[in-house]
Amino acid sequence: MDWGDIPAWLAFALSGGALWVSIKARGDGKKNADASATSAEASLRSAVAAEEALALQRQEAEARRAAEEEAARPRVALRIEWVKGSKYRIVNSGDAVAANIRCLNANAFSRGLTEPISLERHTAHEFIMSGSMQEPKPPYLRLVWDGQEEPVHLLMP
Repeated sequence: MDWGDIPAWLAFALSGGALWVSIKARGDGKKNADASATSAEASLRSAVAAEEALALQRQEAEARRAAEEEAARPRVALRIEWVKGSKYRIVNSGDAVAANIRCLNANAFSRGLTEPISLERHTAHEFIMSGSMQEPKPPYLRLVWDGQEEPVHLLMP
């Protein structure tokens, strides 16, 4: 071995070290690229989740607003009062008009319930309801009106 070969061997060792450092740097760069891709996917999922949460909040706000509007809407509030004997009265104590009130179970001895009636708010309509041995007085009246097609049962006092 000649003293002139020492710089060549030293250069060879340094190039080996440089090769090792570059391989290590390449691996770290690949790890960083993978981490960056994972981070981008996570941020995309986070953005989608945030959009879904915002859409859900909007739906809930719309449902809450609709419920508040429905609660504030004027309502019909009917009840039956006994006057005396066979005389009764249907009272609308609500804030809405009950138009075309029809009794679905009026018997043959009822007068004042055979034709549709309309009640303004805070008004009443008197009728007579009597029974017989063959057809007793019903325990309740089944009423429907415009906007209320499902029968409402009002107990007879």
